[in-house]
Amino acid sequence: MAGSKKIPRPSGRVSRPKAIAAVVVLLVVAVPTLNGFFGSFERTSGGEVAVVRNGGMFDNNKIRQIIDPGSGLTWIGWWSNTHKYPAQQRFYTITSDSGRGDRAGVDVVTVPSSDGVNMGIEGTLYFSLNLDHATLRRFDDKFGTRKFTGADGKARYAYDGDAGWSGFLDQIVRPVIENDLRTQVNTFRCAELVSSCALVQNNSGGKQQQTSLKVQSNNANIAKVQQAINTSLEQDLEQTLGFPFLTNLHFNLARITLPAAVQQAVDSAQAAFAKVTESQAQVAQAQAEAAANRARQEGYNKCPTCADIEKLKALPKGITVYAPGNDRVAIPTR
Repeated sequence: MAGSKKIPRPSGRVSRPKAIAAVVVLLVVAVPTLNGFFGSFERTSGGEVAVVRNGGMFDNNKIRQIIDPGSGLTWIGWWSNTHKYPAQQRFYTITSDSGRGDRAGVDVVTVPSSDGVNMGIEGTLYFSLNLDHATLRRFDDKFGTRKFTGADGKARYAYDGDAGWSGFLDQIVRPVIENDLRTQVNTFRCAELVSSCALVQNNSGGKQQQTSLKVQSNNANIAKVQQAINTSLEQDLEQTLGFPFLTNLHFNLARITLPAAVQQAVDSAQAAFAKVTESQAQVAQAQAEAAANRARQEGYNKCPTCADIEKLKALPKGITVYAPGNDRVAIPTR
């Protein structure tokens, strides 16, 4: 029809800005959704237990569930957070061996004995985390929601691997161990725990004690210290932590050392003691030899013939003529 206008047909194409906007919206929605879905499953190995907390955008942060050690794949909800803690026996070592302790370098607890000698204590605390579900919830509420500074100066949560767990032990458990060691060691004198300490200690008159080293060791007293620590440590940790979060505690007291200056004095005293003993032995030997010579001479006086016989025995080999008292005897030469 003449004069009629053509109506444009829709092309079916979406404008580029709209397409880009749709892709962005899809990515914003789809990616978090997929991450939330695939991250909503968790499992634990045989040596760990997991405390699961809600973490969705519109959810609270309360504890949702506990996953026991060695679990299969478990649904934990959308965007939940998992705090994994050690489930097997663990230990905390205090030692002068720079490669074995929980702190870098030489790590020794120094505590005074009852007579004021600083003594270096080395040992290991063995323990386990209480795996009761109600107890784990309380533990995570109290210690899983704050960070602890480790030996390297970095702050981590207690569930952030071995470094985070060591930071928790270093800040919370270590002070209790040191306090118990100080309390128990302070009930003994230095010489009751380290025998050689008696060599360099002074008596009330200011003179060095004249004492010999005892053959018996101080293991009995060290065992008493260890037993007392094991008795008090569990109670003190429960009181400090506020609940029996740690169980099966056992402290093994491995070694007690003296300060370098004291040990050097002990070494010097032991060397001097050895010299005195050697001199005494030489005197005793000389006295014994003199007594033997006197007894031998008395025997010769009573039996002159016996003396001649002994002289004959003492002659060098090859002598065929012996004429005591006659200086004119000639011995033919070959």
